[in-house]
Amino acid sequence: MKLWVEVDPRFLPFLSQIPIGKTIDMSSVSRRIFLSTTSSATLTGVVGLEPSLFPALQAQETRMTPEFVRFRPEIEPLVQLMETTPRESMIEKVLAEIRSGTTYRELLSALFLAGIRNVQPRPAVGFKFHTVLVVHAAHQASMAASDSARWLPLLWSIDYFKSAQASDEKEGDWTMPAVDASRIPSPERSLDLLQNAFEKWDEGAADVAAAAVVQVASATQLLDLYAKYAARDFRSIGHKAIYVAGAFRTLSVIGWEHAEPVMRSLAYAILNHTGEKNPSENDYEVDRAGRSNWEIVDSIPKQWMAGTPDESASQRVLELLRKASPTEASKAIVEMLQAKIHPRSIFDGILLASSELVSRQPAIVPLHAVTTTNAMHYLFHQVHDDRLRRWLLLQNASFLAHFREAANLRDKMVSNRIDSLRLPDGNRPDLNAIFDQVAKDRNAAATQVFHFMQSGGELNHLMHKARELVFLKGTDSHDYKFSSAALEDAWAMSPRWRPYYLAGCSYLLHGTSEKTTSLSQKVLAAS
Repeated sequence: MKLWVEVDPRFLPFLSQIPIGKTIDMSSVSRRIFLSTTSSATLTGVVGLEPSLFPALQAQETRMTPEFVRFRPEIEPLVQLMETTPRESMIEKVLAEIRSGTTYRELLSALFLAGIRNVQPRPAVGFKFHTVLVVHAAHQASMAASDSARWLPLLWSIDYFKSAQASDEKEGDWTMPAVDASRIPSPERSLDLLQNAFEKWDEGAADVAAAAVVQVASATQLLDLYAKYAARDFRSIGHKAIYVAGAFRTLSVIGWEHAEPVMRSLAYAILNHTGEKNPSENDYEVDRAGRSNWEIVDSIPKQWMAGTPDESASQRVLELLRKASPTEASKAIVEMLQAKIHPRSIFDGILLASSELVSRQPAIVPLHAVTTTNAMHYLFHQVHDDRLRRWLLLQNASFLAHFREAANLRDKMVSNRIDSLRLPDGNRPDLNAIFDQVAKDRNAAATQVFHFMQSGGELNHLMHKARELVFLKGTDSHDYKFSSAALEDAWAMSPRWRPYYLAGCSYLLHGTSEKTTSLSQKVLAAS
């Protein structure tokens, strides 16, 4: 297999020394060949770089002091490489690792763990911490990319980590501390102790319990527990649920041997209530729907998953979420389940509501209505406890009401209603014409996306084009997070409502008229 490895010139001042379009046949570059080549005067046999251009890594830079958490010995050196290498040299170092045989999975693991150790998820689980939150979305982008581009979402994410690390250093240079071994409880008590710590919002107790719980609890037990407390409050506009879903999905890729620091980080993030007194002893608005939904969840019939799909119910959910309060929304959902409406039809309505918010205000809060719904949808399907699953459905509806209220407070929302879209006259629009309109005229683009899907256009083709443009034009973590969430959930929807959902989401996709990143320009030149 041949892989084009091309790098954004702003990352590598020496890029001009590499012939544009240079091909690297990875299958022919073994560790032995690379090492023997780098010991020679030049690296012209591989990429034409001089060894002196690789910055030396001082011994003291690789030493972790005892008070900081350390990862497993097989991944620790690679994590330290990411931590200590200056941003301007980072991509060069990673390319050297790739050429020497370091695998994609190893680099993904190191990136995820470096973010967990070096970037604090406070004062909210977002902002600079997106370097961790975006990892699984970037992985999805890599898996969906063409062979010639598969490394580049990961390379972009690594550079983004260096930016987030620099921001964290300016804000106090937080580093995850080593766990206090003297306080770690016996493993058999850890699950109960962790739940108790979550209930009491006790960070110290949660940290040591999280360190112990991975020794005894299954992934399913852990997901049930973490999902319950990540989705209980609307702090950080859904990022707690997003983090839990993304972290568990990432661990399934990099391996559960890395679970201990991840569970500690998740516990720390879930218990964030910066600027407030202990929520267990107070009545904050962001907590009320979660508590209320536990009170009504048992009124949902036991056979609730055996309901009847009802496309008109999806539209009723959409209409409900245009005006209902968080508690009103979930109570109405209970009534639908009591009327034997299948939860899939309810989820379709929730997804439609998230998409409509994007069309009404293509900005950061509605964007997170989509990414949070994607996370809640994942948790809903993955948790084991049936009562928890019912509660997550109610919470998702409550969260959409919170998102609408938050978006209204942030900025004016237009009156778009995606269910009012109608199929225009004429032939099915061409995908290139559709994405030429995106970013130029988003209303026209949304209508064309709707037309394309309603007239029999292939979802796969639309998704491929949308992902390709995120890869070519994307510059922010939300570009990856939003597109991965929206395109994944489009598959989960009823075909009846899919065109409306995608039309709404198109307001935050990238178009062909936008500037192509310099990193992607190098890929195109080599293709």
